[in-house]
Amino acid sequence: MNSDDPLAFFITWTVYGTHLQGDERGWRRRGLGHQSPQPRLEQWQRTRLKHAIVLLNPEHRLVVETECQRHCDHRGWRLWAVNARTNHAHAVVTAVGSSGATVRDQLKANGTRGLREQWQVFRDRPVWSVGGDWECVNSDEDLETVCLYVREAQDRMQFK
Repeated sequence: MNSDDPLAFFITWTVYGTHLQGDERGWRRRGLGHQSPQPRLEQWQRTRLKHAIVLLNPEHRLVVETECQRHCDHRGWRLWAVNARTNHAHAVVTAVGSSGATVRDQLKANGTRGLREQWQVFRDRPVWSVGGDWECVNSDEDLETVCLYVREAQDRMQFK
């Protein structure tokens, strides 16, 4: 592993229309980082959506996760954890020599292909929001923490 490569990337991307600019949970602006909620901006963004929001059901989620694993195997990347949720997906991937953005975009593309091959509702429309997030994971402790979060913590958060 090149000393410039992180141990892994913690990658997140959202389903089209489910996390808009201005979102009440906060949002990120390119180059400026985390932003506070702006309800009027979120509502304006919502009126500009060109397609209905299609949340992922359990079968869709399995296809996305399977495609992530398949693509990582094909590329020789290590997929530590993956979890497709109804409105977003997370993956933790070691991809030596690749950027977090490249890994994210390729996982999204392969998830899209898998969904479009099986369900008409995903054809001729965006499946995911533009972009997404990725963070470098640089220690074994952080890797363990993000993998635990991806695999288990989100389910526990629903019951708080």
